[in-house]
Amino acid sequence: MTTLEGTPNPEAPNPQLPIVQKLRMRYAKRGRLRFTSHRDFARAFERAIRRSGIPIGHSSGFTPHPKISYANASPTGAASEAEYLEIGMTRECDPDEVRTLLDSALPDGLDIVDIVVAKPGALADRLQASKWDIMLPEVALEDAESAVRAFLAESDVPIERMMKQGPRILNCREPVVDLVARSDVSNGVPCAILAMVVLHVTPSVRPDDVLAGLKSSGGLELKQTPMATRLAQGPLETETGTVGDPLAFDRDAS
Repeated sequence: MTTLEGTPNPEAPNPQLPIVQKLRMRYAKRGRLRFTSHRDFARAFERAIRRSGIPIGHSSGFTPHPKISYANASPTGAASEAEYLEIGMTRECDPDEVRTLLDSALPDGLDIVDIVVAKPGALADRLQASKWDIMLPEVALEDAESAVRAFLAESDVPIERMMKQGPRILNCREPVVDLVARSDVSNGVPCAILAMVVLHVTPSVRPDDVLAGLKSSGGLELKQTPMATRLAQGPLETETGTVGDPLAFDRDAS
């Protein structure tokens, strides 16, 4: 495999080369790889870094780590088309070449979709909201629509979630900017799809939290395990209620 790695200095136990370029990338978790946890992905990505040989910077100390910054990873079990991270490079590289090298070194289902050269400004600040689709197998559209109407009519839908510090009550209604139900077909059987836009808040409100709120406020009963897919993640466009591309600024400024 062709690499972009320079020759390291064997006499330096922890060579610290300066970061001269930062690359931001969007990656996807698809198919069975949606069950990959954030820690599993981090291990797979670091292996891909080593296999591809790209000149990534490392932290200081006796156990240096590659300079990778992750941003708002999706929950384990959720598929995603819009996960983001940033890496620091010790020399300038072509983003398309880096994408090809990394994508070929990752397993199928963990896919590098886009890479741009980072411009000033924190990536995390642009990740204001997420757009989700949640497939509800064997749930009738009328039942989903009824639950959505009841949910949206409330200003406060409390649910309990177990946190590291113990159980906590969250208002899962407040960060939901938009929520609609539509019909679809799964394995030849009609099902309902929930399309929603959710603001990023602390603590985060996840798709399963909204489903719990739909059950408590609207009586939504699930027939099978739902499947959530994050379609987009980025700045909230308040006029339209949609989610923009967080890499657009980097791309436009280049």
